[in-house]
Amino acid sequence: MRKLRHWLIELRANRSQESTAKSIGISRGAYANIELGKRNPSVTLAKRIGDTLNFDWTLFFEEEVVETKQKTNTA
Repeated sequence: MRKLRHWLIELRANRSQESTAKSIGISRGAYANIELGKRNPSVTLAKRIGDTLNFDWTLFFEEEVVETKQKTNTA
């Protein structure tokens, strides 16, 4: 199971998941799964989230690289 994306929750700040999801154009459930790390966004969706919350969308993919390297180093 993937880690909770605390950084994404912090960037959302005082906005609700519902309003954030609506701004991005996805359901609240889909957005919640991204925050929970249960779903990874496509590049297009990552860009929309980054634009909406004002951060560099590549953070989603940098996190994946770090997790993959950690898993291979501990094996």
